[in-house]
Amino acid sequence: MNIALFEIEPWERDVFKELEDSHNLVYTEQPLTMDNVSERQDAEIVSTFIYSNLGHDVLEQLPDLKMITTRSTGFDHIDLDYCSEHGITVCNVPTYGDNTVAEHVFALLLALSHRVAHALDRTRKGDFSFEGLCGFDLRGKTIGVIGTGNIGRCVVKIAQGFDMEVVASDAKPDKEFAQRAGFEYLSTKELLAKADIITLHVPGNEQTRHLLSSREFAAMKEGAVLINTSRGTVVDVQALQYALADGKVSAAGLDVLPEEPIIREEAELLRTVFSEQHDVRNLLADHILLHMDNVLITPHIAFNTHEAVQRIIDVTCENITSFSDGKPQNVIK
Repeated sequence: MNIALFEIEPWERDVFKELEDSHNLVYTEQPLTMDNVSERQDAEIVSTFIYSNLGHDVLEQLPDLKMITTRSTGFDHIDLDYCSEHGITVCNVPTYGDNTVAEHVFALLLALSHRVAHALDRTRKGDFSFEGLCGFDLRGKTIGVIGTGNIGRCVVKIAQGFDMEVVASDAKPDKEFAQRAGFEYLSTKELLAKADIITLHVPGNEQTRHLLSSREFAAMKEGAVLINTSRGTVVDVQALQYALADGKVSAAGLDVLPEEPIIREEAELLRTVFSEQHDVRNLLADHILLHMDNVLITPHIAFNTHEAVQRIIDVTCENITSFSDGKPQNVIK
């Protein structure tokens, strides 16, 4: 089969070589877009990461497409309706970095609580003073986990290791797990009012878009800390900007932003089509957040460890092989 692999790092090619004996593979370091889709019109299988455009306009340029396998758990970058209508099987990597992302949550949280970024910047300049570097303990703080899927559950366990009180909210609470793990489910409104630290672990879709906006920030405990390693669209960044400015949110650790792909390639701003496809206000808010002293932003790397990335590639290869053998796995319904 003709397989087009997008957003491929050079080292990843060695892993996919096992497929070359039975398939024709083409590797592209760039994401799939309207600009390059014409070069891969014979693709029967497409594999991408999250920055590719798998919307209706692009997919209809791939007449032979039979399968999409995204190298991610999230699939909000794929037009599932189009795929369903055209018999295209869509697969993902459902679990690869549960502990990996949960660890990054605490990397961000500890960096904020111990003022690590400021301390590093200061000491590199030869200034070893303590002024303005007083942090806070995690022990005894209440952490609110919104979304208790695989990653959220790992966060619960790590938080308990720090002697934190855990509360959680979920559209489908698993009360058996809560009883076994020793935490309480609350409504989102109750969680926001109680939690010192709020961490988000929900998928990016229309139901979760702006899950945290002005109303939710107003309901938060004064001086709460926000951690987001899920999807940028889950947080209204304009509302977050104001919440940080007035102290309602004392600090934020963000691994994702709503206009993150455009920040990576600001030449897009020069295109006339940009304003039709992207919210310039969100982009401006993203840039303001990037330069706020009480905000830490990482470039969507919560998943990015050697072990987790290897698991992603391994499962993607298995997805392709299983589909070719007529026994598709990890199919998104």
